[in-house]
Amino acid sequence: MKKILGIIGLIIVTIIWGGGFVASDIALKELSPFTIMFFRFLIAAVLMGLLANKKITTITKDELLCGFVLGTALFAGFALQIVGLKYTTPSKNAFLTATNVILVPIIAYFIGRKKLDKKSIVGSIMALVGVGILSLQSDFSVGIGDLLTLLGAVGFAFQIYLTGVFAERIRPSILNFLQMLTAFILSFLGLLFSGGIILDVSRQGIYAIIYLGAISTTLCYFLQTTSQQYVDETKAAIILSMESVFGTLFSVLILSEKITPRMIIGGIMILSAVLISELKFKKRT
Repeated sequence: MKKILGIIGLIIVTIIWGGGFVASDIALKELSPFTIMFFRFLIAAVLMGLLANKKITTITKDELLCGFVLGTALFAGFALQIVGLKYTTPSKNAFLTATNVILVPIIAYFIGRKKLDKKSIVGSIMALVGVGILSLQSDFSVGIGDLLTLLGAVGFAFQIYLTGVFAERIRPSILNFLQMLTAFILSFLGLLFSGGIILDVSRQGIYAIIYLGAISTTLCYFLQTTSQQYVDETKAAIILSMESVFGTLFSVLILSEKITPRMIIGGIMILSAVLISELKFKKRT
């Protein structure tokens, strides 16, 4: 039952993150990437701090270290993805970011010494192919933006893997607070080096930032940390790849993008990958 709830929690995360594509699109029209990250993680750190409440005074050295490592991986993923986007196309950026679905089981094998599950590997490859069909165009030459985005995918892969590892022994509320606080501090430093805060923003832009900070970050990472206590890291990565499906769906519904056969085929591939990774095949006796 707990595993089912964990899967449901991760699916909710992908739906909200799908809406985050639209919110990010709105915010990026008015604010710099690091300004968005600064406010996003500021809101998340404050709200996670309120959720942790009095537990903050009992933080251990182990929790501090785990939170710092997780927050650094999260920041690296977002920062490299955003910087990479300046030098590559959005479709390639989305696809290369989604390679974390393949990287998670590799990290789990080499670092965690976890056996490579055939269903999970097949599911990971199918999910990656699905994202490729969904987002890639004909040109796939490799540039500096592609390499930066791929490094960002490594950051996200470590964040997903380490969340599963740390959630087994660290209090979720404390882990989330320290993760967001670390990402906020690093975003602030990135903002200083990139030119400072831009405050000229419309009401729509403010709503987008609030959504990204309170819903897409605070709520989603709380759900992710809680859910990954009961769901394997590789399967979690496959489920989270559905973010691209919901991102496309919300883009069609809200931003009036046109539905194409590629969207449908890619979406079906990703959903099939999730089902394959979760199906249990019983041997006949």
